[in-house]
Amino acid sequence: MNYEELLKKRIPPSRKKVAVAAAEDEVVLSTVCKAYEFGVAEPILCGDRVKIEALAKKYGLDISSFEVFHTTNGVESAELAVSLVKQRKADMLMKGLLQTADLLRAVLNKENGLRGGGVLSHVSVLHSPILDRMLLLTDAAMVTYPDLKIKAEMIRNAVIAAKGLDIENPKVAVLAAVETVNPEMQATLDAAGLTVMNRRGQIRDCVIDGPLAMDLALSEDAAKHKGVVSEVAGAADILLFNNIDAANSALKVFTVAGNCFFGGIVMGATAPIVLTSRSDTEQSKLYSIACAASVSC
Repeated sequence: MNYEELLKKRIPPSRKKVAVAAAEDEVVLSTVCKAYEFGVAEPILCGDRVKIEALAKKYGLDISSFEVFHTTNGVESAELAVSLVKQRKADMLMKGLLQTADLLRAVLNKENGLRGGGVLSHVSVLHSPILDRMLLLTDAAMVTYPDLKIKAEMIRNAVIAAKGLDIENPKVAVLAAVETVNPEMQATLDAAGLTVMNRRGQIRDCVIDGPLAMDLALSEDAAKHKGVVSEVAGAADILLFNNIDAANSALKVFTVAGNCFFGGIVMGATAPIVLTSRSDTEQSKLYSIACAASVSC
């Protein structure tokens, strides 16, 4: 499946409105213009109107159909974009040319933010040309060293994202270096705990198994070879990593060496957040918007 086919699968019945904080950035403007052209999203631009219009003119971008709200700095822009989502004038939020901390500060504001009652976590949406299927990976960007409680919330966030992406009752692999419980390896203890929580109904709408090594999560042959009987082994939809170091490294292997298409969304707020890096490709940014639009439906 090529990139355009993937993108078309994520086009919602009607364009979702995306509030863009600090939209005065050429790549961001180009991306949201393409999202509009594809029928994925209708941008609402928050930022320096003069700079936005100058960039649009310089790069030949048609923003005539978009609402533009003038702000004087990144903090003001973040607060305005968040307020548009809170007031349901927009369906999702996107980070533009500002510090992530400034955006998240507005999102987490107790009175005017988008707090969802739990942890915010990043979900990477990958499509592997080798496996020919979608994988959701968490958390390569936000949560650093989660404990058992936080891991449970990360799974819940990823499951909500999976359902928005048409994966019902997703299979969750809780990853570790080994597939057996070892009291000296906290990752394996957490994995076992999450598996029990799932079986007792404390984490719903998914099937969890762990600890599983990466090869077992992705390969049925590896599971058969090691004699591991598991509904998740070889068929995982969601990969839960023990920490940000492992997740971030794996994500880069998937995208650079594995040639996976990639989009990223932040879950756990009252609306999905597109939180991309300046190093992400325009394709990645556009796919992130499309995934967020699907999740916001």
